[in-house]
Amino acid sequence: MPVNSPFETAPSQLRSSRPTDVALWLLRQRRRLRVAGRSMLPLLEPGTEVLINPRAYRHHLPQPGDLVVACHPHQPGLQLIKWVVYVAPEGCFLKGLNPAASTDSREFGLVSCTEILGRVVCRFP
Repeated sequence: MPVNSPFETAPSQLRSSRPTDVALWLLRQRRRLRVAGRSMLPLLEPGTEVLINPRAYRHHLPQPGDLVVACHPHQPGLQLIKWVVYVAPEGCFLKGLNPAASTDSREFGLVSCTEILGRVVCRFP
């Protein structure tokens, strides 16, 4: 049973980077990641670059509605950008915005919170 109720509305916007985001990236407080697949269309097209905060979940769990980067539970080294639908004691249910092109928790189940690498904060540049 989920701790949080399902987040019904998928994210529809992601802000552009600000000078402070670029400064944090230069100071290595943010990581840059390029979207490779089509699972997050229409929000993130292949080739779009985003900045992630790798420290976002050091002291609290992801929240429904967050965009996160996670390790694929069955393919080590593969990183996924997904939407957090709900958080349960045993993990996060992650979903792509384009279900027809997404490999997500509907296929591989809950993802341990320890496998969440960070929160997507903005587009880059």
